[in-house]
Amino acid sequence: MAHLVSRTISARMQKRARSPGAFGEPLVTESMTVPPTPSPIKRLSRNMKRVSSHPTLDVVASNNALTVGVDVGTQGTKVLVYDYAKREVVGRGSYAYGLMPSDRPNAAEQLPSTWEEGMEAAMAQALEGLDSACVQGIAVSGQQHGLVAIDSNDEVIRPAKLWCDTESAPQAAKLSKLFGWNLVPGFTATKLLWLKENEPENFHKMTKVMLPHDYINYKLTGKWVMECGDASGIGLLDIEKRRFDEERCKSVDESLLSKLPPLVSPDKAIGTLLPEAAARLKLPSGIQVAPGSGDNMMSALGSGAVKSGRLVVSLGTSGTLFGYCAKPVMEPSGTIAPFCDATGGWMPLVCTQNCTTATEEVRECFGLSHADITALAEAEPAGARGVNFLPYLAGARTPNWPHASGTILGLTPGSMRAGVLYRAAIEGATFSLYGGYLAMKELGVEVSELFVVGGGSKNPLWRQIISDIFQVPLRFPTEAESAALGAALQAAAICCDAPVAKYIGENMPPLSDDVVLPNSDIAETYAAAYQRHVNLGKSLFT
Repeated sequence: MAHLVSRTISARMQKRARSPGAFGEPLVTESMTVPPTPSPIKRLSRNMKRVSSHPTLDVVASNNALTVGVDVGTQGTKVLVYDYAKREVVGRGSYAYGLMPSDRPNAAEQLPSTWEEGMEAAMAQALEGLDSACVQGIAVSGQQHGLVAIDSNDEVIRPAKLWCDTESAPQAAKLSKLFGWNLVPGFTATKLLWLKENEPENFHKMTKVMLPHDYINYKLTGKWVMECGDASGIGLLDIEKRRFDEERCKSVDESLLSKLPPLVSPDKAIGTLLPEAAARLKLPSGIQVAPGSGDNMMSALGSGAVKSGRLVVSLGTSGTLFGYCAKPVMEPSGTIAPFCDATGGWMPLVCTQNCTTATEEVRECFGLSHADITALAEAEPAGARGVNFLPYLAGARTPNWPHASGTILGLTPGSMRAGVLYRAAIEGATFSLYGGYLAMKELGVEVSELFVVGGGSKNPLWRQIISDIFQVPLRFPTEAESAALGAALQAAAICCDAPVAKYIGENMPPLSDDVVLPNSDIAETYAAAYQRHVNLGKSLFT
């Protein structure tokens, strides 16, 4: 059986970052202890760009009834402007960036200023043709787990270590033994211990711990707070009591608890927009700033997953599977992350490290458009002619194999084609999510509806492959950017002085008329391919 080990994700993602503070602050001190890279700020600032240009929507905004949702992601920032009187999106913008270059293969880092400048640019695009004076509130969704370390001068000490950074695998193993459950390297606690052990000067300079969305909230309001959904991703939160676990914090460092912020309610504003931030974003000063949350929690809001039974598959840089639960779901192997949601409930979540990154690697290798390579893949049979793509380009989180690599097996002379490899990449990314789906069902998580969101959900072939592998019908919210929409809806709820879950239950995000039904004729083909996928992964990486 032939096999091919792929490049790591960093080759294409380590493209763009930005130079200091969109809001004027110095962001990385001269004393930061990180390996040098060749002029990353100059190199990356030339490459940062908008990913698309959206025409002004032909909608007249209701008077004083707009909110803004910001989604600060790994590959870019998206902004939606939402008219909560008319219940529709009236403006949108986006801006692309990537990771800082690094000669450390397991590192994945960004300057927080990247997120600020991305937000500023995407905001300008989203507000084109609209009266920004009508904006009443704003909320931020952010990539989870990233460690933003702040010193006593409110300066960023070093680049943020992101969710997809696996340098902290040794620290994850240590903490897993201490905690008694499997903590994967993505969780922030592992990055805090990595910082202490590898950059002790920076660890001791740190006075405030923030996550990416907390950092943006801090720049918007001056308030250093955190909400429980995103805080769950640190790995130090007691999700039942909704407070930081003192003993777990001490396992990292005796002083750590003092470096963590107060936890806030999901249903109350954290503050108002500062004048300097308002000037940068061209928004009214003093508008409400909602607490926001991690991107998965916000995506749940934007998909209407605020009641049991609705499970969401999100196809982005990572792949995620999550839904609302009325009680915590605990699973010690680490396959299912035990999170709080952004309404006061809980949200069991499966996260795969590589999703659209795998398909994009294949597409870019062949230099084809999305439409052209999808057409080629549609012409190939289910199971991709026996080719298995293990999409672990940046290691694996589910299963917990941080040192795994992207691997293609089963190649034959007739299968070295773009369509076969693209289909195999889609199937491999979907198999990873399907394993989490089976684990959730075994734990009794209720599943009555399966919704698909995120960038990959726009691909009709991928939709059908998910339905065929899971053997369930799929539905689709009309707004694919569910995290940004969830943020806008949270801000609307707070502007209306309503509990977030109640507001979204009464203003459910609309669904497309599209329904994708599974093809039962190929169920056995995919069952066999999935088992082969699992067995190959175990044989290579365990």
